[in-house]
Amino acid sequence: MDALDLARWQFGITTVYHFLFVPLTIGLGVFVAGLQTAWHRTGKEQYLTLTKFFGKLFLINFAMGVVTGIVQEFQFGMNWSEYSIFVGDVFGAPLALEALLAFFLESTFLGLWIFGWDKLPKRIHLATIWAAVIGSNISAYFILAANAWMKHPVGYEVVDGKARMTDLWAVLTNPNALAQVPHVVGAAFVVAGGFVLAVCGYRILRERRIDPDRTVPVRRGRADMWRTPMRAALVMTAIAGIVVAGSGDMSAQLLHEQQPMKLAAAEGLKHDTAGAPFSPVPGVEVPKLLSFLAAHDPDAVVRGTEDLQAAFEKQFGPGDYRPNLPVVFWSFRVMIVFGLATVGLSVLGLWLTRKRRRDPRPAREIPTWFGRACVLALPLPTIAMISGWLLSEIGRQPWTVQGELLTAASVSPGVSLTEVAVSLAVFTVVYGALALAEAVLLLRHVKSGPEPASPGPLPAPSRDGEDQASRLQPTLMY
Repeated sequence: MDALDLARWQFGITTVYHFLFVPLTIGLGVFVAGLQTAWHRTGKEQYLTLTKFFGKLFLINFAMGVVTGIVQEFQFGMNWSEYSIFVGDVFGAPLALEALLAFFLESTFLGLWIFGWDKLPKRIHLATIWAAVIGSNISAYFILAANAWMKHPVGYEVVDGKARMTDLWAVLTNPNALAQVPHVVGAAFVVAGGFVLAVCGYRILRERRIDPDRTVPVRRGRADMWRTPMRAALVMTAIAGIVVAGSGDMSAQLLHEQQPMKLAAAEGLKHDTAGAPFSPVPGVEVPKLLSFLAAHDPDAVVRGTEDLQAAFEKQFGPGDYRPNLPVVFWSFRVMIVFGLATVGLSVLGLWLTRKRRRDPRPAREIPTWFGRACVLALPLPTIAMISGWLLSEIGRQPWTVQGELLTAASVSPGVSLTEVAVSLAVFTVVYGALALAEAVLLLRHVKSGPEPASPGPLPAPSRDGEDQASRLQPTLMY
């Protein structure tokens, strides 16, 4: 093992750890903004209570994402200086836009939302949370555009051994980015939906255990209160699942054109094959399905890893141009299975909680077993998303920039094995402590449940939509 191996491990560990928080922040922020919008439109205390409850969970996760994200920038300069030198001119623009435009928008208005509950007019305060979550999604776009350039570099030229950007618009509208953004952001909403389902399922189970006969008045944490956010999360997860599937189809076609080695590794296909089959598991094949998914043509030729290896040796010289085949193969299947399981759970929940039109009976009560299933399914969407990220990044190896810069040529030449080992050990310990802190904070807040939003019912919004009485509400939690 050398410094390159440990540097790759360190970047992989810190990036995956940071990625635990990013999708939840993107999706949960929009969910909280939706709850506050419902309160603004209806004046119902239940929506305000839920906004503050899920808002605190959102803030805990957001803070952890910021802390772990700072490390990423340092790693580029410390462990991957050759990479930074090569891509700096191209990466500088989208990452600067992400920091100066998107992140500042997000953090500034999030601060106004946190401290403006009893100070800002209701409409303005609502606008702050929407501005913050819009900033989160814009931030995701710029970062994914930079990442897409590594897989399919466009709008550049190589001068004196460095990539020099010639067309910013081409970088920002990279076809790979246009497919990757809805795929990743849609998956983020699936993760957030699964998180909300788990929280609601837990609260429903807890309240039914405390009050099995439903005798407690509707107030703090009552089980009936959690039906609304659960239904909203079910709808959000199902719709996001459709977006992920559609954008995944686009991504498969781009892989066929731009990264055939990754596609071949994901399927375990060794040789060029016309009418290539798809294998859900080893030994089971669906004829011509891979060719149809890759090119929308059941008879299309899909390149194989061994034939591509021979072609790359002729083009780039001796070397092994195949990624870690077992990791790519199984990451692809874990992503699909766990993602489908989460979306399937949401569809089942929508059917279980449906209410027929013109039916005077109350809506169906959420079954206890379904609440347990939601809690147990909490890790599934996160595992699916991390598996997809592993497929995306490991499948690109041995390149950091496809066809231009090898990973072995990207590492800092002056960093020793000992230095990387020490920093890796420190990061692992610190990140483990941060993970424990986050888990404790989230669990403590979920177990304690929401506090009443106010001593009494909120007054209805005025005609102009401005609830002046909201200025008198106490600042809770923040």
